[in-house]
Amino acid sequence: MRRLALIALAALGLLGAACGSDPGFEGTKAPKVEAARRADGSIDDRSMCDWKGRQDREASETAGPGAIQPNVRRVYQIVGTGEDRHRALVCREIDTNFDGVKDVVRKYNDKGESLHEESDANYDGRIDTWLTFASGRLAEVRIDSDRDGNPDEWKYYSGGKLARIKRDTNRDGKPDVWEIYRMGRLERMGVDIDADERVDRWDHDNEVKRRVEEDERKKEEEAAAKKAAEDQSAADKANEAAGGSGSAEPAKDKK
Repeated sequence: MRRLALIALAALGLLGAACGSDPGFEGTKAPKVEAARRADGSIDDRSMCDWKGRQDREASETAGPGAIQPNVRRVYQIVGTGEDRHRALVCREIDTNFDGVKDVVRKYNDKGESLHEESDANYDGRIDTWLTFASGRLAEVRIDSDRDGNPDEWKYYSGGKLARIKRDTNRDGKPDVWEIYRMGRLERMGVDIDADERVDRWDHDNEVKRRVEEDERKKEEEAAAKKAAEDQSAADKANEAAGGSGSAEPAKDKK
């Protein structure tokens, strides 16, 4: 179980680095990639948004917190004409470590919802983290931790909570470790020993499982108590109504 806890902490740390709602601007002490200078003297910041030379798009530059020079670019799609003309954000990219090179880019749909994001988390000049969104909510994270250009860790989310993780620990391009989460907490971990992409051994975190089951039991008891109270209230009201309609004295017989 100690191994489960260590893996969970490591996974949480990676998630925090990759999945913030908005990449940080504070920079980091990491190797910086030199921004290339073009023949005309301008700096090539390795823009990943599609906007140059397009009449239907506009770009704006701003400086985020901690930045002296503009390090955030937002690209807008021009929609409509005349009075109906407006801008819709379709792409945003950021230089998070202030080295002149854009290292995070996020794309949006026409509703302004996030679609996907790519980033160079270790600032070595190569994309190593990919985020996918569904209806604007985080659905999947892929991470390349060995710098070979291919993901070796996959994280899947349901309802905004981490549901499962696949890991390729032997770097053969296939997952060999599976982690299953319940209520956002690690419940069990499966290991593929013979490289056939099937779990050969499951390790369960019984303490986490016990806590989750206890939480679910309490919720069920609360729901049952609430329903019983509602039923009793309805029965009391029905009895009061019945008593009220029968409270009048019966009419006396005429002789």
